[in-house]
Amino acid sequence: MTTLDCIINAIEARQAVANKTSLQTNIKIDGVASLVAAQPNQLAFLAQAKYLGELEHTKAGVVLVSDKFANMLKAPTATQIVLVKDAYLAYACVSTLFTPAVLATVHPSAVIDSSSTLGQAVSVGAYAVIGAGAVIGDGVHIGAGAVIGDGVHIGAGSDIAAMVHIGADCHIGEQVRIHSHASIGSEGFGFAPFAGDGGVRWQRIAQLGRVVIGNRVRIGSNTCIDRGAVDDTIIADDVIIDNLVQIAHNVHIGQGTAIAAKVGIAGSTKIGKNCIIGGAVGINGHLSIADNVTLTGMSMVISDITESGTYSSGTVAMPQANWRRAAVKFRKLGEK
Repeated sequence: MTTLDCIINAIEARQAVANKTSLQTNIKIDGVASLVAAQPNQLAFLAQAKYLGELEHTKAGVVLVSDKFANMLKAPTATQIVLVKDAYLAYACVSTLFTPAVLATVHPSAVIDSSSTLGQAVSVGAYAVIGAGAVIGDGVHIGAGAVIGDGVHIGAGSDIAAMVHIGADCHIGEQVRIHSHASIGSEGFGFAPFAGDGGVRWQRIAQLGRVVIGNRVRIGSNTCIDRGAVDDTIIADDVIIDNLVQIAHNVHIGQGTAIAAKVGIAGSTKIGKNCIIGGAVGINGHLSIADNVTLTGMSMVISDITESGTYSSGTVAMPQANWRRAAVKFRKLGEK
């Protein structure tokens, strides 16, 4: 449970609150809910005009409202309205106040090498493994069954969920969240072909680089980020990565870029700052993508993108008969 005063403080870390002087800041709030479901001890938010009608009947004790709706509000008198610049962003700030606290305990079944260093208030779950020479910063949480390789550095305030694997010598920044079953720093897909008995054979190339992850990065469940072949794979500050993403060796992802699920990025590609990569996008290797590029879902990128903007190549769904006719015409375009 928290007070409205604490909620306002959390919001003001990102934006101003328009009407805080007129609020009863001692109201106690113990959760977040939608406008329809919220109870008097809960907080809701209004960020889109289509939900204005729900505000009239809400039972929420507090509602965060984008100030562009200030002259359209019809709310119950028992509900405190807090005007903010962006109600969705304000809700995002407040939501973190209601996440369960993690106790700073080390489970007796955890295997921690004596040469590793653990900071203050570190939590280590059951059967987790921390390798030789690893350095774990203050307030880090390591979930059950996670494996932290030799020489790994994890910055303060990071959260490593259950069953995550972080390979040797990788560097994880501060306030990073890595979700369950992610693999950071496994061997990249590097092989040299040669002729052998019965056909082509493949000579493994040892992957000698690391993965270096910046601060405030989010990595989703079952995402794989391969270590570099020689140089490092680099994920810059404030990057957010969804579940089931494959990032190959020596890829560089620029600051603030967002990557949706099932994206595949081949080796040695460099992606700029503040890009948005939609679901199931495929990006070829050894490419360069400029800053502020948006790739819509299922696009295939096979050459450099040198200018910011939105790019698409996926074919949208349509009735099957229409698609068959379109496919025939598309195929004929490629005929001589």
